[in-house]
Amino acid sequence: MSSETDAERDAILTALTPVVDGIAATFGPVCDIVLHDYRKPEESVVAVAGSVTGRAVGGAMSEIGMRVLARGDEAEDELNYVTRTRSGTLVKSSTMVLRDSTGAVFGALCVNVDVGAVTQVHGLLGALAGLGEAPAELPTTTFGNDIDSVVDALVDVHRSKQRGSWAELDRAERLELFGGLDTRGVFAVRGAVEQVAARLGISRASAYNYLSRARAAHDASTGGPA
Repeated sequence: MSSETDAERDAILTALTPVVDGIAATFGPVCDIVLHDYRKPEESVVAVAGSVTGRAVGGAMSEIGMRVLARGDEAEDELNYVTRTRSGTLVKSSTMVLRDSTGAVFGALCVNVDVGAVTQVHGLLGALAGLGEAPAELPTTTFGNDIDSVVDALVDVHRSKQRGSWAELDRAERLELFGGLDTRGVFAVRGAVEQVAARLGISRASAYNYLSRARAAHDASTGGPA
């Protein structure tokens, strides 16, 4: 990568830094804004305002960032999706990818709004009106300032969907686990294969083998690489 490209990307991030504070001031304490530089996945947060997701400058990318990183220049904005943090906070988020003049993705501006209070009011009004519809089940998104903790949390989430320990899983379930982690962008992070292997108690070689098989199975089912 040329020094000119790096300089351009640095300039874009510098220009957006005051925007982070401005958006947060507009929405108030129910919102946080996070600016990411994906050239440094382990410490991608370069500016943050607000505390909804508990991010800090120098923190790692989240699960959402992993997904963007895995998609590379094919990544697109993800707007107004609703999820939960691991602490249970209901959040509406938008992730807007940053591109340089060549169109290459190098970062993202993320907006996270705590909509829990609004949902509580909505539920109360529904109860008063006699509406008994249950809220939709929402996915849980892993936010964290430590990339290792994010990877570990994702492994734990996928393991919880299985019937037991790694040794108890059959081949299809093992491939499903690795395929699920790959889909969520875990293996786009440097050193993630080794970390997943350690978390599962298997060798590095076995982890690479299952990842390769999971990707081959995905390609076979979709007619080509993702």
